[in-house]
Amino acid sequence: MEFDPETPQYLTSDPSSFASVSANERWPVIITGAIDDLHRTVISCNNTEKENEGKGIIANLAKLKYELQHNRQLTPIEDDGHPDIASYNQELEQRGNPVWHDVPWLYSECYLYRRIESYFALSKHWKGYDVFARQKMSTFKSSRPAVIELAARYRELALEAESGKGSEGKSPEEIEAAEKLLFSEMCEICLWGNATDLSLLTSLTYEDIQKLQGSEARKASQSKILVNDLDAAFAVMQKARREKKDGERRVDIVLDNSGFELFVDLILAGYLLSTGLATTIVLHPKRLPWFVSDVTPKDFSDLLNCMVDPQAFYTAPDDSGKELPALSEKEVSDVRFLFEQWSEFHQDGKLIVRPHAFWTTQGGYWRLPHVAPELFDDLKESELVLFKGDLNYRKLVNDAEWDPTTAFTTAIGPMGPKSGIRVMAFRTCKADTVVGLPVGVDEKLRQQPGGGDEKVRKWAWSGKWAVVSFSDGKA
Repeated sequence: MEFDPETPQYLTSDPSSFASVSANERWPVIITGAIDDLHRTVISCNNTEKENEGKGIIANLAKLKYELQHNRQLTPIEDDGHPDIASYNQELEQRGNPVWHDVPWLYSECYLYRRIESYFALSKHWKGYDVFARQKMSTFKSSRPAVIELAARYRELALEAESGKGSEGKSPEEIEAAEKLLFSEMCEICLWGNATDLSLLTSLTYEDIQKLQGSEARKASQSKILVNDLDAAFAVMQKARREKKDGERRVDIVLDNSGFELFVDLILAGYLLSTGLATTIVLHPKRLPWFVSDVTPKDFSDLLNCMVDPQAFYTAPDDSGKELPALSEKEVSDVRFLFEQWSEFHQDGKLIVRPHAFWTTQGGYWRLPHVAPELFDDLKESELVLFKGDLNYRKLVNDAEWDPTTAFTTAIGPMGPKSGIRVMAFRTCKADTVVGLPVGVDEKLRQQPGGGDEKVRKWAWSGKWAVVSFSDGKA
C-alpha cells in the first residue's frame, strides 16, 4: 500500500461502480460454478479419501460464498506454504479487516481467488486442481470457426513472410507500409480476443492489404478503439529491428485469458517471430487458477495438445452429446501447421513460458519495482512488454478513480517514463477505471443508450470499447 498512488481505488460499496455489481452478482455465480465443477469430479472419484477431501473443499467454498453474500469480514487466508500468504494477510490487517461489500475491489477480487486456491493447495489429493479448466477448454472448442479461419490466414502470412514473396517488386516504403498495416491487423485481432469479428479476417496477404484497410468491418472495429497507440509501438519495433539486426529483440506478453484468447496471443507471437520483428517472445502466465480463465502454464500445454489432433478435439461430442462435422484435410493441415511452428519456436527457445508469483499478488503494478525488483529488471531487457486484458490494465493504473483524461503515462506511475520498460496495454473495457481519453469522450459515451449517466460509467463495463495504450519508458 505504501507504494500505491494517492488516487483512491474503486470500492465494492460504491453502487455506481462495477465493483458493486461484481461483489453482489458475479462472484457468487463464480463460486457456485466452482462448486458445481468440483462436485462433478468428486462423484466420479474411486478413492474414498480423495472423495471425502473433495467434499471438504466444497464445504469451504460454500462457506466462502455465504460470507460473501452475508457481508461478513474477510478473514486471514490459511498458510498453504507459499510466501504470498503473509503479504495478503498483512494487507488485510492494514485495511482494518474490512467486510466484503466495503473493500477495495482490486484487493478483494485477488483475495477471493487466492483463498480458493488455498483450499486446494492445503489438500493431499487436490493440489493443482483447476476448477475452471472445463470451462476454459469448452470455450476454446466453441471457438472452432474462428480458430479454423485464423489458422488458414496465418499460415498464408507466415509462409509468405518466410519466403519473402510478399515484398517482391515493392519499394522499401511500400514494404514498410504493408508491414505496418499487417502489424495493426494482427494486434487488433489479439486485442479483441474471443470477441474478434471474423469479417476482419478477409485477407492477411500483402496483395490484399489495401482491401483489408478499406473494409467496413475494419473501420467499424477501429471506431471502438478509443485510444490507439499501435503506430508508436510499431515504430519502436521497426527501429529495434533496423538497429539490432543481428541482436536479441525480445517481446514479452503478460497473458490474460486462456482458450481462444491465448490462441490469438500465440498468433501474434508467431507473426512477430516469422517476420523478424522479434527474435524471442516471453509469455507470462499465472502461477495458479486466477480470475476464472487466466492462463496457467498447464493451459499453454493443453492448448498445444488440442492442436496435435484437431480432428479428434473438434469433432468429439460436447456435454450435450451433440456430434460435430469433421474438419476438411486442409483445415486439419492448417491447424497442424500452427502446432508444428509454435512447438518448434518453443523447442528452439524463441517462445518461452515464464510464470512468476508476482502476477497473482493482491496489488497493482505500481508495486512491481519494490515487491519484485528482479522481475522489474528482467522486463527492462525487453523491447516491448504487452499487457493483455482488463485486469492487467486495472493493475497498471492501480484500479484507481483517475479522471479519464489523465495521461496513461501518469496513471502507470513507476512503470511509465524513465522506467526502462516499454509498456503497451491491450484492453477491452470491462471495469470503471480508464485513462488517456480525449476531453469529452467519456461524457459522450455516457449519453449513449446503456452508457450510464453522470454518476455511472456503464459504457466501460461491456467490453464493446477498447484502448491500446503505449508508454515508452526507454525514451
